Amino acid sequence: MAYWKGLIEEYRPYLPVTDKTPVITLKEGDTPLLFGPRISKKLGNGLKLFFKFEGLNPTGSFKDRGMTMAMSKAVEAGAKTVVCASTGNTSASAAAYAAHAGIACAVFLPHGSIALGKLAQSMIYGAKVLAVEGNFDQALKLTRELADKYPVTMVNSNNPFRIEGQKTAAFEIVDTIGDAPEYHAIPVGNAGNITAYWKGYKEYKEKGISKSLPRMCGFQAAGAAPIVEKRVVENPQTIATAIKIGNPFSWKKAEAARDESKGLIEAVTDEEILLAYELLASLEGIFCEPASAASLAGVIKKNQKGYFTEGERRVVCTLTGHGLKDPDTAILRSSKPTVIKPDMTEILKALKL
Repeated sequence: MAYWKGLIEEYRPYLPVTDKTPVITLKEGDTPLLFGPRISKKLGNGLKLFFKFEGLNPTGSFKDRGMTMAMSKAVEAGAKTVVCASTGNTSASAAAYAAHAGIACAVFLPHGSIALGKLAQSMIYGAKVLAVEGNFDQALKLTRELADKYPVTMVNSNNPFRIEGQKTAAFEIVDTIGDAPEYHAIPVGNAGNITAYWKGYKEYKEKGISKSLPRMCGFQAAGAAPIVEKRVVENPQTIATAIKIGNPFSWKKAEAARDESKGLIEAVTDEEILLAYELLASLEGIFCEPASAASLAGVIKKNQKGYFTEGERRVVCTLTGHGLKDPDTAILRSSKPTVIKPDMTEILKALKL
């Protein structure tokens, strides 16, 4: 019986590794591409929505794809300590993979702006957690300065090996449906992921594995939309903490992915994100973190404006992280439990039976 070996072994010919590269893996990748029949029907217009649920990676987000590559290459180069700035998911992933590799990890987090599920992960994996009194962009600046001056390896998306690992999600989509979709919707924060998917789609087409390329449709939160607004956002604000970034590292590359694919990068409001978040859970049984739902929120918004009109209308939405990353939001947006006595009459009354 064949089993999944982790994305480095599965896609070794497409990755910058050699026989001398120690493979640090938690068997990341191979996440499901789920068809959403009920949401597709609700949106109409012939749309066929698929959800690449990256929340089923080992630490619950797409960051594991890049981290297996970044950590493997760091260990190959002799690194003893890795560092990163994070809105939560990168820190969780870095901490886990560093623990698996047996090396030290320090993470810089914006104080008070990290969902508890992500903070808990970084702590339990044994990383040194530094809560910076500032936002993500300030934490990133400190991390880069540390990596420039001291013998530590930075594993943010400025590390090119991160992008190499993350591009494999595009490979998996093509491997599943036989070609690239017509549209690919994705949340945009630090902008590494839209860059990586576009790189993966292009490489598969160049190899003749796929025949087409998708339009890349990136969506930022309205309160943290520097690419949309064409300016650095000094104090980003959004409930979608994973994309609460005012000065993305891969800004130019994200614009290139947008322009080369004839796609777009636009903004969605927190309310639009939360509506999509609830629809995914209630209509399809998919529990993702709020930032993940920016992709579906954008598709709903663009569909209402008649954007999806050409030819086949397969839309893949990347869902970047699991809903348990941010349990507080789920509880706040849900009905409270009904407290009853252990009595069948009360049960029947509560269930209206």
